[in-house]
Amino acid sequence: MTTPSPGAVTELLRAWSEGDDGALDRLVPLVEAELRRLARGYLGRERRGHTLQITALVNEAFLRLTDARHVRWQDRAHFLGISARLMRRVLVDYARRRGFQKRGGGAQRVTFDEGLVASPDPALDIVALDGALEALAQVDVRKSRVVELRFFGGLTVEETAEVLNVSPDTVKRDWRLAKLWLLRELEGEEP
Repeated sequence: MTTPSPGAVTELLRAWSEGDDGALDRLVPLVEAELRRLARGYLGRERRGHTLQITALVNEAFLRLTDARHVRWQDRAHFLGISARLMRRVLVDYARRRGFQKRGGGAQRVTFDEGLVASPDPALDIVALDGALEALAQVDVRKSRVVELRFFGGLTVEETAEVLNVSPDTVKRDWRLAKLWLLRELEGEEP
């Protein structure tokens, strides 16, 4: 299947937010592969034996997206950004329901760095990272969004820049500084 044009996705998103239920039916097949890619990225960073599957994460995100009908969709990148945030929320809610506590609770702790993304067997305390991202958002909302979109959402530098309406160089700078800030936060060091 070929990648849909961003314009086609944007048109369907806008039609859906304006009340065209058929637009959602036409939109789902166009974005499902990208949402599955996002979900695969999220779950690839989870602990071994995670019981939530890619399809379940995509379906839960879709359920939450149907509640987001009132959103004035800007474009495909905006949709992916919102989807990434929803998937993060699903995983954090799931982890909390499973009894994981902030900064531990049986989850294996790892540092947040480039090696995490490339690691063949990553294990991530999603609740701890969520707490650290919330703390970062109190200091710098844009840097928090950059991490959310790049790390969780799997968006490229260019897609992240488009969602945030900043330059790719700004995204790269924010990404670098946010990773350092989060590393310090996750390791419990004083700034």
